[in-house]
Amino acid sequence: MQVMAKIAAAPMVPVFYNKDVEVCKNVVKACYEGGVRAFEFTNRGDFAQEVFGELVKWADKECPELALGIGSVVDAPTAAMYLQLGACFVVGPLFNPEIAPVCNRRLVPYCPGCMTVSEIGKAQELGCDLTKVFPGDVVGPNMVKGLKAPMPWSKIMVTGGVAPEEENLTKWFKAGVYCVGMGSKLFPSDKVKAGDWQYVTDKCKEALGYIAKARA
Repeated sequence: MQVMAKIAAAPMVPVFYNKDVEVCKNVVKACYEGGVRAFEFTNRGDFAQEVFGELVKWADKECPELALGIGSVVDAPTAAMYLQLGACFVVGPLFNPEIAPVCNRRLVPYCPGCMTVSEIGKAQELGCDLTKVFPGDVVGPNMVKGLKAPMPWSKIMVTGGVAPEEENLTKWFKAGVYCVGMGSKLFPSDKVKAGDWQYVTDKCKEALGYIAKARA
């Protein structure tokens, strides 16, 4: 519930991976200073779990209000490993029913990737309070709007094709999403290479401002 409250208060979840833990620390800190309170590190490279373990311990001291979660999780053993490392929430590109009980047992949110109303319904049945519509740019805001009419209790996170731009964010929040996940458009590779962390902080503030306006 604490994680869900953090996401509700600042409903943008940055999605990021880098094999260099120092780069990750800088990105997380930049987002945190920009108002972000939930961050998704993705399980995408060799030894990602080692980087994540370091990041959790560091963030506990440096970003005390941050919920640090793990993304790109497709099976239950991987979810269990990251829960042991301190993941506050688990996100997947797909819906695997075997992951839900592993997370539920620890009262940790599992946000599976779904593309159909039936998948979302099944995920909710298994205790997923937040479901991810993915890829967002394929299904579009109308899918979320259409789903919310018969299933108004649905909490939807959309990832894929979300940009830190007013028109894009307004479209999604007016359609009824609970939050958005945002990756490469928030962290252009040239800015990361240049270590321009102020750019990331400013983009987070800007995007959260657009979201607040859309929700008003």
